Amino acid sequence: MRKLKLQVQMTADGFVGGPNGELDWTLPNWDDALIRCVGELTDPVDTILLGRKMTDGFVKHWTAVAVDPSHPEYLAGKKFTDTPKVVFSRTLKSSEWYNTTLATKNIVDEVNELKHKTGGDIIGYGGASFVSSLIEYGLIDEFNLFVNPVAIGKGLSIFSGVQSMQKLTLITARQFDCGIVLHKYKKG
Repeated sequence: MRKLKLQVQMTADGFVGGPNGELDWTLPNWDDALIRCVGELTDPVDTILLGRKMTDGFVKHWTAVAVDPSHPEYLAGKKFTDTPKVVFSRTLKSSEWYNTTLATKNIVDEVNELKHKTGGDIIGYGGASFVSSLIEYGLIDEFNLFVNPVAIGKGLSIFSGVQSMQKLTLITARQFDCGIVLHKYKKG
């Protein structure tokens, strides 16, 4: 069965966005080791899951990067543009984005169906309420929490929807020169 991995940037006090989704707290100057680490995380991925609120910005950003070979994130842009994406939305009836389909079933059935298909890993990116649902239903197999050395006091949390304790086992913790620390966990 395929593995669903979560990759998320978060603050030291556990927020993935400011109160209105602001991301101005993220560290822009990633070091080479962090860039390689994220590449290793995404290399085996052949499906991307996104919540509706994050999709438009995600697709526009990576599409623009993917057409500029001089851009430092060009290869990541190609990867994210070329990889099929599944968007979870209660309001959309069709997808306007390249290489993107809409989930048509409830989140648990849709994710479990994707996990049982042949293929590489699946990765989930947000927004906060979408990721919170993935966590609440126990669908994430591997948590990759990239903790930025900043506290913002209030904001959006991916753990706000958790109704009961979920045990995680630490796989690794790795500090990068830019100050970000990766906490990698698996379920259980």
